[in-house]
Amino acid sequence: MIAPSILSADFARLAEALDAIRGADWVHVDVMDAHFVPNLTLGLPVVESLLKATDIPMDCHLMIEDPDRWAVGYAEAGAHNVTVHVEAAKDPVRLARDLRAAGAKAGLSIKPGTPIEPYIELLEEYDTLLVMSVEPGFGGQSFIADVLDKARTVRDLVDTGHLNLVVEIDGGINADTVEQAAEAGVDCFVAGSAVYGADDPARAIEGLRAQAASAHERFTA
Repeated sequence: MIAPSILSADFARLAEALDAIRGADWVHVDVMDAHFVPNLTLGLPVVESLLKATDIPMDCHLMIEDPDRWAVGYAEAGAHNVTVHVEAAKDPVRLARDLRAAGAKAGLSIKPGTPIEPYIELLEEYDTLLVMSVEPGFGGQSFIADVLDKARTVRDLVDTGHLNLVVEIDGGINADTVEQAAEAGVDCFVAGSAVYGADDPARAIEGLRAQAASAHERFTA
């Protein structure tokens, strides 16, 4: 799956940016509060407007303090997948259950420097694991390949039936890195500038999808 990130789109033309990615599987929306990360983007009112402008499932990545308080509102608004950071959630089990009860998939994100092992059991409560392959907060950063070990660990647990979730990756995904991520067992690829920096975003999505599918076939062969 390819999930273009509108963080790389023109914020003055977001409706047009959504139209440009109609072939996408999800649209990735980065919500930042200038506290958990040193950047401020958009919040629930803008997400509610975006939901009216597209039928592409919305993947909301909340890089915010106190997601236990705010995350469920995004699920209630109609977001398909709502992802919170394990480093910020106070009660991640309850939060996952509340998100699901509100009608969304529950996603858990983990920073590059946070180990995955302490949270394996917690992932049983979640539908998505978002592995950050850059430090959260800004687009356009370089891909951190070391995080792929986390994806491999979780992919093994999914393949052996111990977990049931989508492995997603966010940060520095482009034509040069998507195959590495696919070979590590990633299912969903967040791409910002690789899509919105292209002359034809829809064609860029198809190109990334084809590369990922080819790499996945090699991985599973």
